[in-house]
Amino acid sequence: MSGAGRAHAAEPHIDNSPAPLGALQHGWMTSAVRVRSGRGPWGSWEIALTLPHPRLRPGVISYRGIRLCLDRPRRRLEAPIGAATLLLGFGEPVRIARAGRPTDTLVSVYCGPTTTPAVGEHSGRLGGIEVQLMPWAAFTLFGTPQYELANRTVDPDELPHALPTRIGELAAALAALPTWADRFGLLDDVFARWSDAGTPCSARVVRAWAELVRTGGSVPVGRLAEEVGWSVRHLENRFREQIGLGPKAAARVLRLQRARRLLAAGRGQAETAAACGFYDQAHLSGEFKAMTGCTPREFTAARGVPAGTPLPDRLAGEATSLVLASGRGAHFSKTRDLG
Repeated sequence: MSGAGRAHAAEPHIDNSPAPLGALQHGWMTSAVRVRSGRGPWGSWEIALTLPHPRLRPGVISYRGIRLCLDRPRRRLEAPIGAATLLLGFGEPVRIARAGRPTDTLVSVYCGPTTTPAVGEHSGRLGGIEVQLMPWAAFTLFGTPQYELANRTVDPDELPHALPTRIGELAAALAALPTWADRFGLLDDVFARWSDAGTPCSARVVRAWAELVRTGGSVPVGRLAEEVGWSVRHLENRFREQIGLGPKAAARVLRLQRARRLLAAGRGQAETAAACGFYDQAHLSGEFKAMTGCTPREFTAARGVPAGTPLPDRLAGEATSLVLASGRGAHFSKTRDLG
């Protein structure tokens, strides 16, 4: 995992969560938990990172615990990524705006793959755990055709799931535990049982998604269909059902995700465009504006954060997010009306 800080061995789980979650017996040790924290005149923060138990991977990608106690509201621009996000909130709401959709105010949030940016805002006080999921794993957990959730944020308790309790109750049980290691250990247990009871996904969809991720979205859809033994039309239908986007749209998201990563690492725009399969620099800039609301130059310039503050990125090693000014107007044209 990326990020500085000391690594903690996982502590034994003390099962003091409320029933029926209290009936779960923690028999696994989660990966080492890496915790970073800081304090300044604007407040304090703590971020805890770990990987799920190997049995849950690659479907469950990562856990990210968050505790923020800031003296002002915080706004983040979230770019599309090749993952679904489940935020298990500890009580404080988040306001989420996306162009063309009503603003949502939620404590726990599910967001599947998207092709449009969103702006999230909270009061400055926030606690919870962000769980990153492969889109096909989200289909297994919630059993809902993922195209119904594309470019949306929803309360996860509005979706069908096989948990014996509401997701809000799971979030409350996590908040009540004394350490991040205990919380992540409970999540390992819950996700193991949840995925076992969930809707099976297609092994061919999993294989096709893995190939798209491996190639950074550069593999042609026709070749992808041929490799998994389906027609292009059937691949498109199954992708929309279990990923949320068609393979072409998913490839766009993964290609731009790779481009953001290269630009954040210091690569030039022309080099990045060529490496990621864009026709030219203008094509890269157009895709950037369509999916982030800003140009590559604006996004890269806004990536800087003050020393000692946590990076906002949802995926380790990726450039997924920007911290925006707390005022109403955003700097970027396509996000100006989202707040």
